[in-house]
Order: sequence, then C-alpha cells, then structure tokens
Amino acid sequence: MVFLSIFQSVLAAMFGVQSHKKYHHDFKSNHFWPYAVIGTLFVVMFVVFLIFLVNGVIATAQSQ
Repeated sequence: MVFLSIFQSVLAAMFGVQSHKKYHHDFKSNHFWPYAVIGTLFVVMFVVFLIFLVNGVIATAQSQ
C-alpha cells in the first residue's frame, strides 16, 4: 500500500495536480529516497516510451 501511495504522489507531482493536503503529507515523511527512486524510474520509463513512439512514427512515415 505504501508503494501505491508513493507512486500516486509521484504521478500527481509529475502532472502538477497534487492536492495541498497530500503535498504536506508527503513532505512530512522522513524518507526521501522512495520518492526519488520511483520518480526517477517514472521519468526513465517515460523517456523510453517517447523514444519508441517517435521511432515508430518515423518508421511509419518513411515506409509510405
């Protein structure tokens, strides 16, 4: 359950829609590393997704 809560916080922070209450709850936490690790993994996965998406679009455009 803690992983899901941290993941939701990171996802909300990435899109800038986190509530004020949740923001304060996250910053009262004594542990920074779970948020940093999950945030870094999310950014890496997002960049890899974008690379695959752009390569797919380029390959489709070149084949036509």
